[in-house]
Amino acid sequence: MNILEPKRLAWLAALLFPLAAAAQSYPDKPIHLIVPFPPGGVADIIARPIAEKLTQSLGQPVIVENRGGATGTIGAAFVAHAAPDGYTLLLGTTNEMAMSPTLYATLPYDPTKDFAPVSIVAQFPNVLVVSPRVQAGKLADLTALAKAKPKSLTFASSGQGSTNHLTAELYQTEAGVQITHIPYKGGGPALVDLTGGHVDAMFATLPSAVTLIKAGKLHALAVTGSKRTAALPDVPTMGESGLPGVMVSTWNGVIAPAGTPPAVIDKLAQALKQATEDPGIQQKFALVGAETTYTPPQAFAGIIRDDYARWSAVIKKAGIKAD
Repeated sequence: MNILEPKRLAWLAALLFPLAAAAQSYPDKPIHLIVPFPPGGVADIIARPIAEKLTQSLGQPVIVENRGGATGTIGAAFVAHAAPDGYTLLLGTTNEMAMSPTLYATLPYDPTKDFAPVSIVAQFPNVLVVSPRVQAGKLADLTALAKAKPKSLTFASSGQGSTNHLTAELYQTEAGVQITHIPYKGGGPALVDLTGGHVDAMFATLPSAVTLIKAGKLHALAVTGSKRTAALPDVPTMGESGLPGVMVSTWNGVIAPAGTPPAVIDKLAQALKQATEDPGIQQKFALVGAETTYTPPQAFAGIIRDDYARWSAVIKKAGIKAD
């Protein structure tokens, strides 16, 4: 045996013991789940039932804290630079993890290096909705209108570079149409103007629009998921409507800072698996058109990489820059 080996092993044990001890006792104080958007939005709707279930299973309060701004990047940066101990977590979304890195010339975090993905907890499609004044009963009708008068139709979004903006850009590319983009400072104001007929269309997140659709205030043409949603079973997918290239799902997932001990990640992952398998959580999510999803950490990291590659191509082709 090398005479230095015992010393090496002792040094390694001294280094790892505090992390292992902390992981074994985790959690022993409240956990903060950062939602990088204002209260009342889709991410907030998803975060609160998850936090409630984690509180029960982990035995410590899981406190939802909203830190909105800059399309989610302010909250994401806060978590990226937090202590990697499992007590500050992010309810991450496609926006700040897969879109913002291309939209912003500089970003205060690296989505692939500064985070440790734990699990996706919910997925939902966007839904293409039109104002009641638009004479389009199906996707083909809207496409025909757009082709007949390029740029005469308008589509709303919750902001430059948002998920619904980029989905609309993808639709324009796939359908070969040109529609004028009208960005808003959030999905709520955009939907208000859409129902009032001030703009023509929007690729809204399903949870934000499903109530307006069921009330007849908006007309749904297609959902962007790979299958129809139970919330709107009569609305076809983009694929069924002839545009399979516009199949897009938005996810919400729990993410820790890079360097968080593997034992803590594993404990959180198992707690999230239990939460997403809970019938009560599944029912709450289904009511707003979301589907509970457990995705192991490595698979979640792969999804982030794949989504980044896809959306960076869309952003670069459209020449989009963040406001």
